[in-house]
Amino acid sequence: MPDTALALAPAKLNLALSVGPPGVDRMHPIASWMVTVDLFDELLLTRLPEESLSRYAILWHRDARKRSDIDWSITKDLAVRAHLALEERVGRPLPLQLKMEKRIPVGGGLGGGSSNAAAMLHGVNRLFELGLSNDELAEIASGLGSDVAFLVHGGSAIVEGLGERVETHDTIPSLHAVLAFPQAACPTGPVYGAFDRLAAERSGAVDAARVRRIVAPRVAPDACFNDLAPAALEIAPTLRDDLEDLAALAERPVHVSGSGSTLFVLCDDPLHAEALATAATERLKLPSVAVKTVARPEPDVRRE
Repeated sequence: MPDTALALAPAKLNLALSVGPPGVDRMHPIASWMVTVDLFDELLLTRLPEESLSRYAILWHRDARKRSDIDWSITKDLAVRAHLALEERVGRPLPLQLKMEKRIPVGGGLGGGSSNAAAMLHGVNRLFELGLSNDELAEIASGLGSDVAFLVHGGSAIVEGLGERVETHDTIPSLHAVLAFPQAACPTGPVYGAFDRLAAERSGAVDAARVRRIVAPRVAPDACFNDLAPAALEIAPTLRDDLEDLAALAERPVHVSGSGSTLFVLCDDPLHAEALATAATERLKLPSVAVKTVARPEPDVRRE
């Protein structure tokens, strides 16, 4: 049997997100408190003989709560791009077979593609015994997407700039939440376009101090904020109905993660989260799942 690595890719939540106006490169600087939670995509990597060509398969896990068409080009998939970037870094082919089973909704503001890229970096690093450090992997990640560098580290961190500045925390807050997956779509580009229109009358500078003020082992349900939420609600008007229905059911504030459309509610404990997720799914017909904060799992490597 060939060597394999099972790499888990956790979803991320933006507990706080401050967004600034675009620079000359048209990119928006941010300051965000990000955490990883235990909703995972699974990447099964199998090492192939040296002369082999790599092959990739992406499908939905049987447990996935919200599915959409997997209709993007393989060459544009972030996990595949991460593999190619590692090959370029080490200067040789690293032939493998990828079977990715997704649970994280596409375009939901949970960083699924970015987390897949980070998991690929860690999995290939271990599978081929490349010996690259987390900092070296994060350097590669910074060229792939704004969330990938954080997801190389996982856990809890303040992320600034264009995602390349990651200040990791020594401890991860013990938080429980419900993620709800509306049918509404919130494409990142249009959401940022709406953000620019809505922010045209104010300075809109990044407020990193406001982000840092809410960092604590326990977070009040109403403490989270997201500068992109009004733009997401404008782009996807039905999202407001889902948010209001979930807030009425939960009897506490509901937040948008990233550029949307995933909604989340902070809960008191695991039982509270499970009960709310079940109620949202059954009573609101809003697919939901209970999650908790976790560290990034290490790949499980099996050698034959």
